[in-house]
Amino acid sequence: MATVTESPILAERTMADLLEELGNISPRRILMNPPPGEATEEDVLAVDARTGLAPELIDGVLVEKIVGYAESILACTLIELLRRFIKPKRLGIVLGEGGTLRILLNQIRVPDVCFISWKRFPGEKLPKVPVPSLAPNLAIEILSVGNTPGEMARKLREYFEAGVELVWYIDPRKRTVEEFTAIDQRKSLGEDDVLEGGSVLPGFELPLRTLFAELDELPPDMIASN
Repeated sequence: MATVTESPILAERTMADLLEELGNISPRRILMNPPPGEATEEDVLAVDARTGLAPELIDGVLVEKIVGYAESILACTLIELLRRFIKPKRLGIVLGEGGTLRILLNQIRVPDVCFISWKRFPGEKLPKVPVPSLAPNLAIEILSVGNTPGEMARKLREYFEAGVELVWYIDPRKRTVEEFTAIDQRKSLGEDDVLEGGSVLPGFELPLRTLFAELDELPPDMIASN
């Protein structure tokens, strides 16, 4: 994992400054209690206990994750397929949208789905803390309408800074996948392509038509609105 350096928090800044730092996300996603810049891991866990949806912690700011039917369906499908491949081989664990990870100092991220190899766990055992300091080998984000390019670009930078080896950005509306093996190495895949695990999960293959077929039972307007 990369060396952790603390992100600077400005002593004085406006809401516009804060939104720009977070990738110009909607202000509705910023939790105000505690005030932005003062939130901690304990606040992440408190929100999760109340709502069942852990926010991300970014430079002391609690930011809600966007959830929806289409995103959840794809996440469940990916978890099922990845576990079916990973568990018999004893490669590691798969986490879903409740998997809080401190990937960098003061940065708690919650990938929609991720894979962490046993080699990244001290002693190859599950940690007994609610927010382990770990970066996944594979991080998967399923894009929602409210995700901004700036938000996803920042998240991508942090993932690779933390030591993530492979990132998939899945767009259920366009039925495409952006596959990143480095911040500047991207491969675009469409519905007729096959998503592969590469050096992270050698032998894993997923025809994207099979993945996106899970959405065909949803009304089109439900996919478009989430």
